[in-house]
Amino acid sequence: MLPATLFAQEAAADAVEKFNAGELIIDHISNTSREHPLIHLPTVYGIDLSVTKHVFMLWFVAALVLILVTWTVRRYLRQDRLIPSGFMGAIEAFVEFVRDSIVQPNVGAKWTKTWTPLILTLFFFILGVNAIGLIPVFDVVALTDRLILHTSSDSFIARVVHGGTTATGNFNVTAALAVITFISIIIAGTKAHGFINHWKNLVPRGLNPLLYIILVPIEIISMLVKPFALTMRLAANMTGGHIAILAIISFVFLFAEMFGRAIAGIGVGLFVSVPLAALISALEIIIVLVQAYVFALLSAVFIGMAINVHH
Repeated sequence: MLPATLFAQEAAADAVEKFNAGELIIDHISNTSREHPLIHLPTVYGIDLSVTKHVFMLWFVAALVLILVTWTVRRYLRQDRLIPSGFMGAIEAFVEFVRDSIVQPNVGAKWTKTWTPLILTLFFFILGVNAIGLIPVFDVVALTDRLILHTSSDSFIARVVHGGTTATGNFNVTAALAVITFISIIIAGTKAHGFINHWKNLVPRGLNPLLYIILVPIEIISMLVKPFALTMRLAANMTGGHIAILAIISFVFLFAEMFGRAIAGIGVGLFVSVPLAALISALEIIIVLVQAYVFALLSAVFIGMAINVHH
């Protein structure tokens, strides 16, 4: 009985070594392509400027959003009818929602036109980056490459279309977006109150001087926590869903190797992995929209706090 148990344990250990779920998950959610970048560029002041898969995805989504929105709006302006339809109607609905429900209540009517373009840009860009990670566009192209183009595995095309990725799951990307909001907060306060008064507004006036020794460091820390919160919230939410889906799908291969039978993996896949992954994917569709909304909302709230100090 004991040898059989030891044999089962060794078989399970060998199965885990054959299929490393952790390595698969980390390879998908992390920017491991920095070791094998798509385009090699020189290192400047210790910073590697090579184009990785996440950088390419940022460029791809930025260009896609720019082309779609610009083309749709210009096409609408060339028409005679005033009521938009189709994709233009969806864009107008999002624009009005962001302007009337996010920007105006937080920054005030006076500054709505000033800050709506920035919040809209953040919203559409984050929504696009989040969504592209759920759509298997690159996987379809990769299948076409394998069946028709037959390029080598080391070719540029093969490395570009080798699976999609969600760039907002990279903390470097979300940190950059948060820095944009952080700089916008300073600019908003400066435009509304002047540079000196903006920094004076960090703490209430007319207090005992000894209280400022405590309040000033607290407010400075609070100011730095805002971009940190934006960074962690977006990246963690987008990463968590992908980790859950990949972990559940990995059950298929783990059970197949542990029991030494493909039918075990197929059974787990049909009755456990696929239904759970489908449910989580449906939840991810909601998260894609919610996280873009939350980032835009918090950015508007923080900018509004710098403008409407008396509130």
